[in-house]
Amino acid sequence: MSAAERMIDLPETPEADIRRLVEQQKKAHIVEGPMTAERRIELIDRCIAILVDNKDAIVDALNADFGNRSPEGSLASDVGMTIAALKHNKKNVRKWMKASKRKSMFPLGLLGASTRVEYQPLGCVGNVVPWNFPFNLCFGPMGSIFAAGNRTIVKPSEYTPHCALLTKELCEKYFDVEDVAVVLGGPETGASFSKMPFDHLLFTGATAIASHVMRAAAENLVPVTLELGGKSPVIVSETADMKKTAARVMTGKTLNAGQICLAPDYVMVPEGKVDNFVSEASSSIETMFPTLKDNEDYTSIVNQRHYERLQGYLDDAREKGAKIVELNPADEDFSQQEHHKIPPTIIVEPTEDMKVMQEEIFGPILPVKSYKAVDDAIGYVNDHERPLGLYYFGEDSDEENKVVKSTTSGGVSVNDVLTHIMQDDAPFGGVGPSGMGSYHGYEGFVNFSHAKTIFRQTPFEFAAGMLRPPYGDKSRKLINGMIKK
Repeated sequence: MSAAERMIDLPETPEADIRRLVEQQKKAHIVEGPMTAERRIELIDRCIAILVDNKDAIVDALNADFGNRSPEGSLASDVGMTIAALKHNKKNVRKWMKASKRKSMFPLGLLGASTRVEYQPLGCVGNVVPWNFPFNLCFGPMGSIFAAGNRTIVKPSEYTPHCALLTKELCEKYFDVEDVAVVLGGPETGASFSKMPFDHLLFTGATAIASHVMRAAAENLVPVTLELGGKSPVIVSETADMKKTAARVMTGKTLNAGQICLAPDYVMVPEGKVDNFVSEASSSIETMFPTLKDNEDYTSIVNQRHYERLQGYLDDAREKGAKIVELNPADEDFSQQEHHKIPPTIIVEPTEDMKVMQEEIFGPILPVKSYKAVDDAIGYVNDHERPLGLYYFGEDSDEENKVVKSTTSGGVSVNDVLTHIMQDDAPFGGVGPSGMGSYHGYEGFVNFSHAKTIFRQTPFEFAAGMLRPPYGDKSRKLINGMIKK
């Protein structure tokens, strides 16, 4: 399918229609009351059924929007891993719903008072879904949203219109609109969506857009979870096995053609080992992709805009004197091609004035730079904005701990890239410019819940009224007893 054939203009959804859906779901939340565990599990099961029953249609929609998207990659990332996350929520929802007993203030706890925390559903959660994993990032968060007993309204990306249309079709088939609704449209709809009075708003996308989303949500004091990105670094130790390291880094960099918020954005290797890394990276690409141009395992860049953006990074680096190594095993000509494919490309020893070192790459381009001592690599990371992921390769446990503890990132994978996001029992999220809030696991359930403290007072009136006027010696003695080191 050509780029022209892939172009579909999604209709904008009027702001009034979005508001009506929000009000409808909020009303349903009040009328039904707190969802039972059975009802939450049923909603999660519907998500799983969508993915299992329609996996072929999902692969076809992704391929239509990207021009070429690896079928196995789509099945793994947008279907298989999403189902695994949903099943984890389903398995644990009853346990997570239980009230949490807490210690009561002394001496009230000794006299029969009690304190507990109950996790209450918020109501209606908005979800702005990006284009890079449109089914994973639509249905994956529903595991946390439904486990917490909420409803959701989804706004898919206009950059993947076939996926957006299929998402709407499937949600309308498998869900009541009071539980799940989908609104279509581009920037106009996105702006309207962000300022709706949701009970919580989840946005996954670019840091530059996140500030606008957060500003719009603030008008209604809507709490937000932001899953963003940034320049996720790879620090390679002197002790690392370079062959394994390069293979694992390039696997992560070529998955979805690097169009991943967690993709390794640049690699730092010890001085004298840059050529070794480039050589091993080239070997790994030759093994994975003997050819690239017509290889369905190698994904295209999603559209012309992003293709030109990435080519602009390469042009800028060339103009500023960078050494550029194109990993093109069959020496294919990419100037004539049906799809927007870019071979994996390494920029050797980039300088800080290059755009590729200033902006999140989101494509199969990988800068590789050297460092003298690991403290220099740590310092470089800390001199830049906090990334969504950080990756360390090596066998020195002391150095590993130093890197992990001396840097701040959303998460860390050691001796691999990306894979910390696949751990369903652990939270996933960013920090600072790479995001706020998290989902996955128990923390996702908490993120989309209201933690309500409930205190039951002691029946003994002398204790309950200890600080009640008129004050006397006993009151002063009690207060003074509280004010001490």
